[in-house]
Amino acid sequence: MITIRPGSHTQKVIELLSAAGEFPWRSLDVLGNERSIKALIHRLTSVQEFRFGKDESVHTGKLLQITGKGELRTIRFYKAALPILETLHPDALSYYLNAFNNHKFPGDSFHKWRNHRVAEAIAICQASGIEFLPYSLPALQKDEIKLITPDSSCFYIARDLKKVDLLELNKTMYTRIVGALFYSGGCYAVYNTRNAVMKWNGNGEIKAAEHLASIARMNAGISEAKSAILLGKDQNVALNTLTQSDKSQRKETPFYKLYPHIHFAPMNKDGIKLLRVLTTPNWNEKLLEALFEDATRSHGSGFMEYDAYDDGKYILSHLDGDIARLIRFRDALDIYDERCEVLCYPWQVEFLKEYLGKRVTLGLIEPEVIENLLI
Repeated sequence: MITIRPGSHTQKVIELLSAAGEFPWRSLDVLGNERSIKALIHRLTSVQEFRFGKDESVHTGKLLQITGKGELRTIRFYKAALPILETLHPDALSYYLNAFNNHKFPGDSFHKWRNHRVAEAIAICQASGIEFLPYSLPALQKDEIKLITPDSSCFYIARDLKKVDLLELNKTMYTRIVGALFYSGGCYAVYNTRNAVMKWNGNGEIKAAEHLASIARMNAGISEAKSAILLGKDQNVALNTLTQSDKSQRKETPFYKLYPHIHFAPMNKDGIKLLRVLTTPNWNEKLLEALFEDATRSHGSGFMEYDAYDDGKYILSHLDGDIARLIRFRDALDIYDERCEVLCYPWQVEFLKEYLGKRVTLGLIEPEVIENLLI
């Protein structure tokens, strides 16, 4: 018998699928130790007896099923196991059935890719300790200004964001946004490009950004929403995205103009740690205070994008993974011949060397140091 306890891997899988509907087999490493997770998934696809904590009722049967092939191989609930969601939360089953057409999933690759990108974003939020269960979060609205979002960080899935204003649905239907991440004092649009180059141009993304800004103002008391989090498989995705943006012929709406701050987070333990930093209240000011003496800081002024001037060099902190600032910083290097340094994590080194070249020195800081300072 499998006893499903809060915080157990089995409960985490159930919660994840209750919100995402399905999860890509190829991304099991996002959930933890890949070998252990695979063994658990295979076990849950065979007939088992399940019990939630101290609940006396016992459920017998398969919990999960695996369908599809190759990169489209996907993990879903076994249909007969769906009543177990009522034990998870009173509204979990009804939400799931409404969100996923009574457990009927489209078979085309477009919808699968979309569901998989959303599921991976949810998994990263789950690992970061961010609330993501849609049936546990308060419903958003656009009728009047209220403080609706929780004080703690929370992730709203794109499908639910689009339903907040049905009049805007046609304008935001085809946006690539996978959700919105709220935290005390801020909001991020969340995108997941996996291992492909992110393409940001288009009116759909502009409308989505405007829609999110309105939601943030009406529900979280946030005056603007100009930041985004870009999830990707690894740092090569960030490099390719920046390189392709330099070559783009459609300069009217480059992604770094749509969102002046875009924080790249790899979908691994490094990205999870970064998300915890980015959802700490007033994280940016706390980080800069910890890194630099006040007299050396730029405080947002100056002729180029930098955070401090010390020891005869201009210093930029890339500890927030902000690739939009990085573009502006590199553009300035092409104009001004100045000594410069970029502070970064070890996992960002190769990416920064490739993108910035030899003109900039790198100062390494371990993620644990920043976590201890802020969290």
